[in-house]
Amino acid sequence: MSTRSIAVVTAGLRQPSSSRLLADRLSDATAAALAQRGYDSSIEVVEVRDHAHDLVDNLVTGFPPPDLRRVIDMVVAADGLIAVSPIFNASYSALFKAFFDVLDAEALTDMPVLMGATGGTERHSLALDHALRPMFSYLRAVATPTAVYAASTDWGRTEQGASRLAARIDRGAAQFADLVAARHARPASDPLLDITPFEQLLRGSD
Repeated sequence: MSTRSIAVVTAGLRQPSSSRLLADRLSDATAAALAQRGYDSSIEVVEVRDHAHDLVDNLVTGFPPPDLRRVIDMVVAADGLIAVSPIFNASYSALFKAFFDVLDAEALTDMPVLMGATGGTERHSLALDHALRPMFSYLRAVATPTAVYAASTDWGRTEQGASRLAARIDRGAAQFADLVAARHARPASDPLLDITPFEQLLRGSD
């Protein structure tokens, strides 16, 4: 079987976090859905909190430190992206947004994305369509119709809540797997590799 690479970006602020828990559930469901379609999966998780200082440096200087550069290259080269953020004040977290702010504007073009979010109350679920979906649309990514929100009541406190969450995860993962399976692998995009040497600029065009 051929392999599809999945990058998982999760922006939980604590360890363990409900955002990471949801990201893991989405990853497992995606791997199972891809296997049903005849594909192996290679999944790599990015905990954005581990790169918080590098993200600030990148935002200030315009250049990512080496560890962040490796992570960005991995995400951009993946066949699909699972992105999960906690919801604060009816929107994604600042840390989550900072990661996507440092990406090249074209880096996620045509990238399949499965969105997830966590929060304390069901009312925050609208942030998926009011905040995350417009951001990925602006980046020209291809978001699945189903996005998965998990409130505190969904984490096994009631059997009904747990089953509803499981159904959303399976539906989102199936849609995501269809998009990923249909997508051709693409190389990492590094705009710094295309810089014209200064000496050539001085000489003018040949």
